[in-house]
Amino acid sequence: MDPMTKMWVSFLGIGLMVLAAVVITFARLKTKGWVRLVLSLAAFAMLLFGLVYGMVAIV
Repeated sequence: MDPMTKMWVSFLGIGLMVLAAVVITFARLKTKGWVRLVLSLAAFAMLLFGLVYGMVAIV
């Protein structure tokens, strides 16, 4: 993978992690019940994908 592609993949990973932090903060402060659960699961999935993209950018 060329360096420019690695840069964009790492930006995608960082962006997903930031978005996950914002979603989980919103879910904990403003929602209740099943909406909170769905948002928390979505944030967890974004965090995992961000981790995977970050690891791909390193290798």
